[in-house]
Amino acid sequence: MGDRPPKRPAYDHYGRDRDYPRKKPRHQNQGSSPFAQPAPSVPQVILGDNFPPAPEIDSKYSEIVFIHPSAAAKDSNAANSGSYDRLEFLGDAYLEVIASELIFDRFANLPAGRMSQVRESLVKNESLAKLTEAYGWDKRIKNAVNLSRESPQAWVKIKGDVCEAYVAAVVLSSKGGLQVAKAWLQTIWASALDSVAARAPASDQSKVELSKRIAGKGAKISYVDDKPPIVHKGQGVETYFVGVYLTGWGWDNQFLGNGKGLSRNAAGQEAAAAAINNKPLIDDIMAKRRAILDEKKKGGINE
Repeated sequence: MGDRPPKRPAYDHYGRDRDYPRKKPRHQNQGSSPFAQPAPSVPQVILGDNFPPAPEIDSKYSEIVFIHPSAAAKDSNAANSGSYDRLEFLGDAYLEVIASELIFDRFANLPAGRMSQVRESLVKNESLAKLTEAYGWDKRIKNAVNLSRESPQAWVKIKGDVCEAYVAAVVLSSKGGLQVAKAWLQTIWASALDSVAARAPASDQSKVELSKRIAGKGAKISYVDDKPPIVHKGQGVETYFVGVYLTGWGWDNQFLGNGKGLSRNAAGQEAAAAAINNKPLIDDIMAKRRAILDEKKKGGINE
């Protein structure tokens, strides 16, 4: 018997080799992920609806960016080179770098953990899928009709992959492709980054400022955990929840405000800032404090 031709690997319905390790999908909205909810102290990043025209790409990429691996797998001569797989791999990295640079330059005082959360909101599958839909690329995906019948999460992932592949094609299409891609994405993300800038993080002096307003002998300001911290497995971050309370000046364990943050101190600063902004209550406490201190001064008691 002659040598048999090598057995072709079995592919799943995504066109992937069943025996090959799966690429871990980008974060989905799972309960364990900090990105399932708006980032602490950072508003939910929402993309606008008016996008600039997509940059032109070289003709050698104009078809392949829309070829899903399952379509390429049906062609024994295509392998991965006939799908957007390799472009998606490169585009994923460029998106991370471009988003990181824009956020780093824009927010000089934003902690690294918060910058990561903002970046994730920009480059997560849901956001990239929206771009794919806005530009009509989802209608150009080969075998799109069948692919769109996959689970909602799988279809969103596919549309996100196409966007990543297109970004890579933009970068590779000219010598200045990276700058073209950066300028394009900066315009797309402008309103989202403006929404983050509109809400500055709490000052690291909020606790000091609150203390100046309502502290004094016999009055105690307490910062306590409102609930246990949430540990986001695999993300390297924790979310803390802290409330601030006052005992003194006629109040007993009075709730003033609360906050959340990526550290207990940051959450406490947020709580203090919330308390300061609770003007009716704080103004009332300050007035009562002033009256008590004035009475003590009249009696010859100095605080």
